[in-house]
Amino acid sequence: MIKAIIVEDEQIIRKGMMYTIDWKAMQTEIIGEAANGQEGLKKIIELKPDIVITDIKMPILNGIEMVQEASRFHDFETVILTSFSDFEYTKKCIQLKVYDYLLKPIDEEILRTMMESLVKKIKEKKKQELLQNKIGISSMELLFPENENLQSYNAYTQKVIESLQSRYAEKINLDDLAKELCVSSSYLSRVFKKDTNRTFHHFLNQQRIQASIPLLLSKKYMMYEIAEKVGFSDYKQYNSVFNKYMGCAPTEFIQGVQSVPVTPREVKE
Repeated sequence: MIKAIIVEDEQIIRKGMMYTIDWKAMQTEIIGEAANGQEGLKKIIELKPDIVITDIKMPILNGIEMVQEASRFHDFETVILTSFSDFEYTKKCIQLKVYDYLLKPIDEEILRTMMESLVKKIKEKKKQELLQNKIGISSMELLFPENENLQSYNAYTQKVIESLQSRYAEKINLDDLAKELCVSSSYLSRVFKKDTNRTFHHFLNQQRIQASIPLLLSKKYMMYEIAEKVGFSDYKQYNSVFNKYMGCAPTEFIQGVQSVPVTPREVKE
């Protein structure tokens, strides 16, 4: 249910809107009311509504001032109610990016039509926010560093990184690389972790997941094919590791990345 508050200094109008309009039919719940802009500001900060329906001309703090101040604390959609058709008020409403501007007395049919589209907009926004939170994202800046200063690392660490970057699709493990470098696997593990602050396994998974993303977005391959191409034993393993690092399944990633910028989740081992 979408949550809204009504801020109106005329009690008859405010109460009338609250109790004579079928808000439930518009998938909306009125969670609060206020008789002036100052009270309205407190209610917005406290209740965090999806919609603020407010008069303009009110005592203490007018509607425009209230919305300007409240926007610093909470994101919401604004519907302006007023009996004033003054152009300056309208212009200020446009500058505030209010959703709509309705004259009193309220035409319920116009209100219903407006609320239908506003509720749809808010639901879509909530859906994207949920997806964004689920994926744990803000931009397409990958967690996997491409510009690491390899020169500052131990020579063995450099060799391991170079190998993993080019051979991630192979069935490669630390013991094999240790033999190739003629050192013990325990020593190689220690210096690698000291330099990169990541385990061998962690770094390998990062390389594989990173390599899989362009394949996912190309939509040319089945999931099992992608898993095989980047070195996972099967789709189940790929799905599990992808979920661990990206915060969502590969299929969810494909659906979400088209509308939400993505970065992987930081995983520490």
